Amino acid sequence: MKKWMLMLSLLMVVVAGCGKQADSGAANKEASPAESQQQQEEVTLKVATLIPPMTEILELVQPLLKEEGVNLELVVLSDNIQPNDALANKEVDVNFFQHVPYMEQYNQNKNADLVAVQPIYHAVYGAYSKRYKSMEELPEGAVIAIANDPSNIGRSLDMLDKAGIIKLKEGVGIEATQADIIENEKNYKFEEVDLLMLARMLDDADLVLMTPAYASPLGLTPKKDALLTETAESDFAITLVAREDNKDSEAVQKLAKAMSGPEVKQFLQDNYDEIAIPAFE
Repeated sequence: MKKWMLMLSLLMVVVAGCGKQADSGAANKEASPAESQQQQEEVTLKVATLIPPMTEILELVQPLLKEEGVNLELVVLSDNIQPNDALANKEVDVNFFQHVPYMEQYNQNKNADLVAVQPIYHAVYGAYSKRYKSMEELPEGAVIAIANDPSNIGRSLDMLDKAGIIKLKEGVGIEATQADIIENEKNYKFEEVDLLMLARMLDDADLVLMTPAYASPLGLTPKKDALLTETAESDFAITLVAREDNKDSEAVQKLAKAMSGPEVKQFLQDNYDEIAIPAFE
């Protein structure tokens, strides 16, 4: 009897030891070094943006970045000043809404250090009218609405200069202002308004110059509806922007790679072929 009791005790010790080993293995599995490291490496990247297709592109790459350990958080703002202020003040990590000349003007005015990371798409700039079907129909003294920030004033006037509608001083290009107009045969009146007000001006002005981001919600596209379009957009690609201090960070570079990948290129071709041309290979 004592022999059986001894054997039973030994068996219980062995079973208990196996149980402890199993529990230990489960614990190790739950908190493996690789998984713990992965959890520690996950980061949140805040990106300030405005409207489609910008927001749609960011939503498209969110799951791709998640796989790379980056939680992409969209901060959708209501005007074209806040995204740069938020980035400069380190309230967000990057922004996606502007072209490089606009960013450079902001840097100059605010003594900021925003930098271009990756061009994403060219937005075809166009001139639209509810009242006229061609530029030739535009009457004497017609009101032309353009964006009021320096980079887009220059862009608008340069487009009209290249089309022969007005004539600018030699060499001013995209840095032109109304003071640089040296010929205006039909005495067109230029009304400078906030970028986000351009679409509303279509009811009041004879002609409105704007990007597809503001024309598209009105059902207008450059190929179909614009009386005039920009001949080259290389300086004005909508670009992912960061700060000098974080432009080379792993998370920002992962975002840049995803936004210039085949998924985004296909998305633009499928959904915005008439208004947005990929700015990457």
